Amino acid sequence: VQLQASGGGLVQPGGSLRLACAASGFSLDYYAIGWFRQAPGKERERVSCLSSSDGSLYYADSVKGRFTISRSSAKSTIYLQMNSLKLEDTAVYYCAASSNCRGPYNYWGQGTQVTVSS
Repeated sequence: VQLQASGGGLVQPGGSLRLACAASGFSLDYYAIGWFRQAPGKERERVSCLSSSDGSLYYADSVKGRFTISRSSAKSTIYLQMNSLKLEDTAVYYCAASSNCRGPYNYWGQGTQVTVSS
């Protein structure tokens, strides 16, 4: 089981980025993929989750209306479209897999840095 996160970068406030989490070694049909973030000095926060196994969808209040999680048509990649980015969205973003959105998350990808700065 492997997860590969990508798509981070430097963006100005109000800008957009799309993160991708490519899964290999297992089928997303039976797993939930969650996006998490951790800023320096802060606890890790679950940002969003999409479960193909039970259809559940989750967004943290801090990103509702701005972030959208989706699955690729090829079914092996989960995207996190991030719009209207704010300074406080700056963090390392991780994707992780679980049997459902509530966790526990047993498989983690490496992080991708998102920096929102003017």
